[in-house]
Amino acid sequence: MTSSNFIKLLSGLTFFFFGMQMMKEELEHLAGNKMQILLEKFTSTKCLGIITATLVTAFVQSSSLITVMTVSLVGSKIMTLKQATWIIMGANIGTTFTSQMLAFDLGYIAPVIAFLGMILITFFKKKKFHVFGNLLSGIGVLYIGMETMSQAMLPLKNNPFFVEMLTNFTNPFIGVVIGTIFTAIIQSSSASVGILQALAGSGLINLSSSVYILFGQNIGTCITSVLASIGANRSAKEAMLVHLLFNVISMVVFIPLFLWTPLESLFIAFTPEHIETQIANIHTFLNIGTTIILFPFDKWLSQFAKKVAEYIK
Repeated sequence: MTSSNFIKLLSGLTFFFFGMQMMKEELEHLAGNKMQILLEKFTSTKCLGIITATLVTAFVQSSSLITVMTVSLVGSKIMTLKQATWIIMGANIGTTFTSQMLAFDLGYIAPVIAFLGMILITFFKKKKFHVFGNLLSGIGVLYIGMETMSQAMLPLKNNPFFVEMLTNFTNPFIGVVIGTIFTAIIQSSSASVGILQALAGSGLINLSSSVYILFGQNIGTCITSVLASIGANRSAKEAMLVHLLFNVISMVVFIPLFLWTPLESLFIAFTPEHIETQIANIHTFLNIGTTIILFPFDKWLSQFAKKVAEYIK
């Protein structure tokens, strides 16, 4: 990679994270304290709790925020661990909204979207126009970042070492480790999945490798709830363990399916020309599938988390 491409890559990453942050801040500002109220009030039943958490997470585009908030609510005895289990299931589904959004190929009109947002911010005084303008600008800048990263990484397709490292690991758990470490560092599964989609869109990584990195990204996002539980009471640690167990169980159940069944081929057949959509669909499938599997066992999951928490200081 030349120095100009490296600078282009850094620029793309900057635009990507800046756009994501703009959107996140505006959506959080719109929601205000309503998020916590919604999570407290609409978790009286299992289905309602999962649906509420899914919608709230999709709206604010941050499962980390919802999970940390849930850990705090459980630690404060405002919410039971069983309710937290439902929210964590929904948050894992809601976070896939971002990857689905990024799968749309809007790179060619992203500057127009950002420009429209800037017009609303600059020439209109009402606050609602500013909020909507910031959201549009954030979306536009996010897609500009994705497009810039994809273009900057294209030369790496001719680098045998880089391609070998990303695509030819025979042990799927190497992919899991890569995804876990990367997501733990940036503390955003939405961002790390978006970067994975950009890599795949540039032809640098195939779907087979991406699948196992996705499992790692799901586990890596737990680092935020782990950090939130440090120094907290045992109830908060129990909520953190539910989050971690959810994603570990997902890996244990679905890695064998992707290894030994034609499941991956089905996702390729569904959208054969667009690997970014394939990644988004698998991301959604993993989290919805795990929720369906664990749906009848929410009580068991919370009880197991309580037993494990007894051994954590």
